Amino acid sequence: MLVILFAFLSIFQSFLSSKEVQDYLPISTFSIVALDPKTGELGVAVQSKFIAVGSVVPFARAEVGAVATQAWGNVLYGTTGLELLKQGKKPHQIVKMLVEIDPHGEHRQLAIIGSDGNVSNHTGKKCLPWAGAKIGKNYSAQGNLLTGPEVIEAMATTFESSEGKLGERLISSLFAGQQAGGDKRGRQSAALLLVRKNWGYGGTNDRFRDIRVDDHPFPINELERIYKLHCKIFPRPDRLIKK
Repeated sequence: MLVILFAFLSIFQSFLSSKEVQDYLPISTFSIVALDPKTGELGVAVQSKFIAVGSVVPFARAEVGAVATQAWGNVLYGTTGLELLKQGKKPHQIVKMLVEIDPHGEHRQLAIIGSDGNVSNHTGKKCLPWAGAKIGKNYSAQGNLLTGPEVIEAMATTFESSEGKLGERLISSLFAGQQAGGDKRGRQSAALLLVRKNWGYGGTNDRFRDIRVDDHPFPINELERIYKLHCKIFPRPDRLIKK
């Protein structure tokens, strides 16, 4: 296991040392990673004034954890973070490891939650203001280039006070963040990723809900519309009545 871990981190560090990592646009956004302890679902929801944000920010693996990587987003944080969670590392250990070996760590924003609800995040000192995060029971809400801290506070308060399915609670949290001011630049795309073992299509994968709105004037509203349609067509397996 240690050999695999060191090999993984070595590849990660060598890539981050390359010039290419500096050439991408920053993903200024707000997101939330969370766990539903009742069902075991893990999820990420995100909104941004950035095209196809769902192709960059959210990562999740059933019975392992979920990751949101943003600001000067680094997708290796997602794949590497999940692999380290699988190998038994705790979120706070992973965040520390990834940021320390990343020469651009102070430009990154990252949140990781494990399948046990353990959570950690990082907001680099060079993230565009306002930038920050809040950790609560079974979740972390974070954002950068926001109108102010009230965005994260609204997201956290809404998630904590809401009930129902994890997907609904995550989308409600996004709505709250947007209503509190959201991304300074406006809005463009949103995404929701939910995983749970064997809850994916046909019961043969773990990707339960993977919904993306890549370019829309009201991305969260469109995300909610598609989510409700998806729920109607593909109900939760534990809600299906066996005859």
